[in-house]
Amino acid sequence: MKIYGIIGNPVEHSISPEMHNAAFRELEINAIYCKFRVLRNELKNAVNGIKALGINGFNVTIPYKESIIPYLDYLDKNAKMIGAVNTVKLEGNKLRGYNTDGKGAIIPLKRIMRINGKRALILGAGGAARSISFELLHENIECIYIANRTMKRAIRLSNDLRKYGCNSYVIKLDDNTLRKVIDDVNFVINCTSVGMYPNINESLLSSDMLHSKLIVEDIVYNPLKTRLLQNAEIAGARTISGIEMLVFQGALSFEIWTGIKAPVDIMRISALDAIMKFNKRR
Repeated sequence: MKIYGIIGNPVEHSISPEMHNAAFRELEINAIYCKFRVLRNELKNAVNGIKALGINGFNVTIPYKESIIPYLDYLDKNAKMIGAVNTVKLEGNKLRGYNTDGKGAIIPLKRIMRINGKRALILGAGGAARSISFELLHENIECIYIANRTMKRAIRLSNDLRKYGCNSYVIKLDDNTLRKVIDDVNFVINCTSVGMYPNINESLLSSDMLHSKLIVEDIVYNPLKTRLLQNAEIAGARTISGIEMLVFQGALSFEIWTGIKAPVDIMRISALDAIMKFNKRR
C-alpha cells in the first residue's frame, strides 16, 4: 500500500484525506492519505522521517509552505518562482516540491473568462496570494492590484512579480481606494482568511463596492458561500466558491503523485460532504 498525507499545524480541520481517499477508492488504487501534525521544531526530522519511511507524497499546509523548502532535494520551476511548496513527491530517494495552489484557483476562473489582458484585484499577500498571482502572470494578466493590511508584504510580492514583467501595484486596504480599483478590474480574488468559519459575517468588500461585471472568487471554503460571495451576488457579480480551488489543487497533487487523471467530481462530492459533517460537529 502506498502512503500519502498532509503535514502542517494544525491539520485537524483538513478535509484533504476525505478527498484523496475517495479518489483512491474510485480508481481502486491501493493507497491511503493521512494527516500528520508537525510542530515547528520537528519539521526537519519529520521530513527526514517521511523520506526514510518511503511515504510516496504529501501536501504541505500552514505554516510550512515556505520553511519546508530547505529540506527538499528539488523544486519545480513554478514552486521556485513562487517560493512556496504545497505538494511533495518522493522520486527514488529524492523529494521534489511543487505548488498547485495557484493553478487550482485559476482553473475554475478560466472556465468563465479568458485571463489574458484582464486586470485583477488580489486581497492579501500571503502564500496563497503569491501562488495565485504568479499563475495569473503565466496567463498574461495585464495588471494586478495587491491590497494587504501589511504593506511591506504586499510590496515584496509586487516587486517579485515585477521582476518577471508583471504590471503590479500595491494599494491600501481601505474602502475608498478599493472602490476606485474595483471599477478598473475584471475580477477579484480573496486570498485572506477573512470570512472563514467561525467569523462568517466578515468581508473585506461590501455589496455596494462591487458591480455586476465582476467575477469574485474566494479561496475560503468554509462556509461554502462566504459573506464576500453573498455580497457579490447581491451586486449581480458572478462568484466562485473556495471549494473549487480546494478540489482542483488537490486533483493536481493527486496527478503529480499517481500520474493518473484525478476523479474531480468524486473529490468535490467528498469534500462537500466532509464540510457538512464538520459543521454539524461544531
